[in-house]
Amino acid sequence: MASELRVDKIVPTGGVPTGGGGSIIQTVQTVKTDTFATSSQPFTDITGLSATITPKFSTSKILVSYTLSISSNGFPMFKLLRGSTDIFVGDAASNRVRCFFGGYTGGLHPGLTLPVTGNFLDSPSTTSATTYKIQTGVVHTTGYTICVNRSLSDTDFNYHARTASSIVLMEVSA
Repeated sequence: MASELRVDKIVPTGGVPTGGGGSIIQTVQTVKTDTFATSSQPFTDITGLSATITPKFSTSKILVSYTLSISSNGFPMFKLLRGSTDIFVGDAASNRVRCFFGGYTGGLHPGLTLPVTGNFLDSPSTTSATTYKIQTGVVHTTGYTICVNRSLSDTDFNYHARTASSIVLMEVSA
């Protein structure tokens, strides 16, 4: 009996060039398991929560997926950046803060962490190394704290959590 190999398409190891239609070319992931806390009023990088990818094609898109575990006693805000450029924020509107997540969390239990998850499809138009990161800040007033991967109180009880956050980058052919 003869062997037979049938395929619809063979994708080269370097990925599918323009017109290839949505194939994943490469994936990069950063997982943050340590904690982070800030009372910064301007936005600041979340230490250890960035990822760098070097696209194989300038026509590729980068799918950014993120999962954060946060707690706060105030007004935490988060935004996504490519390098130093905001790429996933709302429109400018008077005094409102441009971000992808924000609001008052001060009424929550200090032992609670909340998930913040999402995706954004970016078109960086480059084949140079490109870094994506998430920034956070307390932008309303002083005296508030934002925590990542731990509860606000972070009390040493077996019912308080230590959590993880991640950012995943996927190069997608155009």
